Amino acid sequence: MTFQGRFADSLIAEQLEQVSLSFLASGLEIRRGGVGGNISFGMGVLGLRPVLVGAAGPDFADYRSWLERHGVDCESVHISDSAHTARFVCTTDAVLAQIATFYPGAMSEARDLELAPVAQRVGELELVLIGPDDPEAMLRHTDECRERGIPFAADPSQQMAFMDGPAIRRLIDGATYLFTNEYESHLAEQKTGWDAAEIAERVQTRVITRGAEGCTVFTRGEEPISVGVVPARTVADPTGVGDAFRAGFLAALGWGLELRQCAQLGAVMATHVVETVGTQEYAENLTGLRARLAEVYGDADADAIAAHLPESRV
Repeated sequence: MTFQGRFADSLIAEQLEQVSLSFLASGLEIRRGGVGGNISFGMGVLGLRPVLVGAAGPDFADYRSWLERHGVDCESVHISDSAHTARFVCTTDAVLAQIATFYPGAMSEARDLELAPVAQRVGELELVLIGPDDPEAMLRHTDECRERGIPFAADPSQQMAFMDGPAIRRLIDGATYLFTNEYESHLAEQKTGWDAAEIAERVQTRVITRGAEGCTVFTRGEEPISVGVVPARTVADPTGVGDAFRAGFLAALGWGLELRQCAQLGAVMATHVVETVGTQEYAENLTGLRARLAEVYGDADADAIAAHLPESRV
């Protein structure tokens, strides 16, 4: 929501203990989101069929239909009998100050979900990405992956700030892939007490995104790979950029491409989100990917990636 005034003008320092405020919003936008939804959507529009696992409320029906129309398998989404789907409600004022509330809702029920029934339904799980969710759910799914020998990617993201060192160590130890941005990479080292070299011994491949500087991929025993960004034609909204990067990276990984090419597809997906307001509204403009990739990374890599893209995206 958008408030045309300034929150500060309504705050009285001496009365903060009795605060009771109401703001008249001039604009309201409701957008689909959530890390799991965003990543799955991105993979779906690239022609894959990712399986979304999580917990939602009865109000998930419309979102479910949208995801399924874009290639996402939602059969393993648990629907709560008592709670609404998690949501983030934010009001921004004229000077871009924000007041926000996050409602976890049905997300807390994700801790009751098991991965074995998912595998029984769809077959062998190639890779499980464990993104920010109910912390107990994240730990449970990580433990189950280790116990069952299922490769997993750790992507704690926003939950990194709220979890303690032992929990983060439990999340990332033994991961095939660890995704973080640059700040989160330092936070992980600080909280776990493991330096970069020790994390490299515990994680096969570490992917660190660096905003406008691109990303770096570290794989145990190999030279680091640095991949630059695809320049944006316009900057509309950065929300969801990291999710789109992961969608592209994981899609290329599923096709068996080299890690350099995985990062390149991730980068071009991220740029499409930057150019669009919203986290899943870029699909209509997701065309001409081969040309944009070739422009930055050269014809060889662009051709290798384009060979796997749906015709409508090339």
